[in-house]
Amino acid sequence: MRHMKAVRAFYDRAEYPDGAIIEMTIWLVPKPVTGSGHPFKYSLFYGYPGKRIVGYDNERGKGDHRHIEGLERSYKFSTVETLISDFLSDVRHARGES
Repeated sequence: MRHMKAVRAFYDRAEYPDGAIIEMTIWLVPKPVTGSGHPFKYSLFYGYPGKRIVGYDNERGKGDHRHIEGLERSYKFSTVETLISDFLSDVRHARGES
């Protein structure tokens, strides 16, 4: 029997003029990451080299969660579109744009 490998479903990276970086990677995985109930593994990052300001991920065993300026909180995943929208909203807020 062949096993499905993780497939990168989405990737985007950009740099702001002030040196901040935004990078979003989402993989479709053959089975949910431990602690998550969906077929996605993701890592969404906003910050500067060596300094995360906003991050969303579902690290194995921790499940879906987000990091906002050093505080970690659980995150209720519903869809990939909502995940990206929520992340970008938090980035805009962190940048003082909302």
